[in-house]
Amino acid sequence: MLAAAQRLRRSADFVAAIRGGRRVGRGTVVVHLLLEEPVHATTARAGFVVSKAVGNAVIRNQVRRRLRHLVRPVLDELPVGATLVVRALPPAAGASYSTLGTDLTAAVTAARRPRRPR
Repeated sequence: MLAAAQRLRRSADFVAAIRGGRRVGRGTVVVHLLLEEPVHATTARAGFVVSKAVGNAVIRNQVRRRLRHLVRPVLDELPVGATLVVRALPPAAGASYSTLGTDLTAAVTAARRPRRPR
């Protein structure tokens, strides 16, 4: 379980990360990472989006629990004030734990890389 200070709760926080953050997709997940310095943040925060396209309620909750467990160490590596939204794609329902972990790590790493000039 994530600590209360590490969870996104308000829809405005989700919208800010999705609209203003960097989006990177890998096979089973899409991550939106917003790196900014809020006034009173003490840690990085994460939220999860698992739609009905992933599966029924049991499958969605299983995917969400797996992702929550995998995100814990990732949040410790992110700077204070970072906002991470993880959206599960339909293939996440049948993916193994290691596949979810690999995709999540690769997506967050790619989102943290500086952008190349065009």
